[in-house]
Amino acid sequence: MNNNLIGIVIDPGHGGDDPGASGNNQFEKDYSLKISKYMYDRFKELGIPVTLTRDNDTTLSPTERVNKILSAYGNNPNVIVISNHLNSGGGKGAEVIYALRNNPTLANSILNNIGEAGQTTRRIYQRRLPSDTSKDYYFIHRNTGITEPLIIEYGFIDDTSNNKFLNNNYKELAEAVIKAVTNYKGIPYTKPTNSVSESTYTVQKGDTLYSISKKYNIPVEELKELNNITNNAISTGQVLKIPTTKLSDTYIVQKGDTLYSISKKYNTTPDELKRINNLISNQLSIDQILLIPSGEVIQDETINNKTYIVKRGDTLYSIARANNITIDELKNLNNLTNNLLSVGQTILIPNIAKKSSYIVQRGDTLYSIANKFNTTVNEIKELNNLVSNTLTIGEKLLLP
Repeated sequence: MNNNLIGIVIDPGHGGDDPGASGNNQFEKDYSLKISKYMYDRFKELGIPVTLTRDNDTTLSPTERVNKILSAYGNNPNVIVISNHLNSGGGKGAEVIYALRNNPTLANSILNNIGEAGQTTRRIYQRRLPSDTSKDYYFIHRNTGITEPLIIEYGFIDDTSNNKFLNNNYKELAEAVIKAVTNYKGIPYTKPTNSVSESTYTVQKGDTLYSISKKYNIPVEELKELNNITNNAISTGQVLKIPTTKLSDTYIVQKGDTLYSISKKYNTTPDELKRINNLISNQLSIDQILLIPSGEVIQDETINNKTYIVKRGDTLYSIARANNITIDELKNLNNLTNNLLSVGQTILIPNIAKKSSYIVQRGDTLYSIANKFNTTVNEIKELNNLVSNTLTIGEKLLLP
């Protein structure tokens, strides 16, 4: 199938005042958000337009949820909606429910892939509204226009063994869905670039699970699960395992740092830093560890000096400010020992022409790079004289 995908809307089921199903001291709303956020990051990594209906524990009415879905990429059959859920009430295994207006191709592919990931599979099906059998039973199908929505029930939260499988394998289950979608739309699939290893942390006086989870940008529940902690109590000197996601380099926040200053330092954006670190605000704390996105954009500078004739009223400060340089740069270039200027004096101005380039990382495609930098595959190919879509790791690409 040709890639005619406009975008993907991921809908973490329930949230806020609506916990959804429950079992084994867990709520459906938390699991659906966890798997949805992982899925969101992976679609972004693959260069696929994607959005979330919620990215925190907030309450959404059916109307608000539908409005978010339809406003994301418009009411179009080439918009895929993935609504993530868990079942309860006795049973095991995954189910996929698809809309009456759609064919079962994608639903079948998703369920088959989930089965290959090790989960028991039950069925795919459609459900009709009893009062009007021409309409879908679930509002996520019924009220989302002509988009292609699917409800995925990954398993049963109240079954102990199924619950354990869900918690230990949510990333594999998410990957199963991602592979099905990319195959369905003819988009190249690559495995995650991040690998997870473990480090340790010794609990200090005053530490809490919350403060440690914030420091290492991981959920409290993931920290508890990795260390087999059943409550929130920790003790000074206790050694905790810390999952370290190696997306790229890390940076330890210093006094005075802001997301803007860090993003500028590493040629990225505040939004990108927030995304890969799961930050919901711009607040940072000293010694906080941030992941820095790989594949940084490099600014290649070519400096050619130009001349400027000093006019009445000019100062070194006004000239430096007008040319976006510092007074010291201006003085050093012109061998000036003081700040005095004379009308008619000729001074040199550094003229810096910048062009951006990008170093290809593992998993990159022309499609994902084009989406990341708001350009097109053809523009990148033309600028770099590429005759095919094949890239090699470490290759340097010029960006429009």
